Amino acid sequence: MLLPDMDRHGLFRFPQRRPNNIHGFSKLDRTGANEFRRYPARAHLYKPDTSVFPGAAYLHIDCREVSARQAILSDEQAKQVNVNPDYFKDCSDAVLMTSRGGNVYGRTFMEGFIRPGIGLQNWVSRSNYPALNVVQTGPAEMSLYVQHDYAQPTAHLRRYSLRLDGFASIYAPYEGGSITTKPFTFTGNKLLLNFATSAPGFIRVEFQDAEGEPIAGYCLKDANELIGNYIKHPAAWRNRTDVSSLSGRPVRLKFVLKDANLYSMQFNP
Repeated sequence: MLLPDMDRHGLFRFPQRRPNNIHGFSKLDRTGANEFRRYPARAHLYKPDTSVFPGAAYLHIDCREVSARQAILSDEQAKQVNVNPDYFKDCSDAVLMTSRGGNVYGRTFMEGFIRPGIGLQNWVSRSNYPALNVVQTGPAEMSLYVQHDYAQPTAHLRRYSLRLDGFASIYAPYEGGSITTKPFTFTGNKLLLNFATSAPGFIRVEFQDAEGEPIAGYCLKDANELIGNYIKHPAAWRNRTDVSSLSGRPVRLKFVLKDANLYSMQFNP
């Protein structure tokens, strides 16, 4: 659940064996900072990482740790990396979760987003924990700060960086491909795309009506080939970028790509 004033509250995760837990889920509770000394003895206090996604106030994102499996290291290997003997009985991935508010999180991508690194020192308990959620660190960059070598003399934070909106993309190989959205409505006068192509690659965009018929003036034959690597670049049809005439009516978008990645789109008001 997304909580107000998260910087002034803590989350408690209770063990699975508590009778008020639903099987397969942990219970999250909230308490004020002045009550921390009274939190239940068996509760684990965690810092919530859910935060507003950069540039998209309607979307919340959480890159957090999920522990899985039992020990990868033997007792002898644990001694070799000099890890605290209480902290090598499991290992962790950093996973990606999103929410649009309320008490529902989605995991569209179930795979580990940041896997443990090379070397046994990375395969211990609580290593690979995101220490801070996604932070925008430049006009075209997002960063994650991840804990490594937990409970070892070499413990440290490592910064990972990726392009803005770069968690996932629609990709087409050199042979090309296309994708068409479901019908939706929008408000705005320009369609801005975050994309990257190769030198021979491109992206073209077509507006269709709700039934999938191309809209005159916004067909593929009118679409400019978009080439390059941009965070925000307007789609165009015969060099025209204005799409305000389509605002408010149900439309589909068809993207045709060749050796290109499309990371995100946004209608500029």
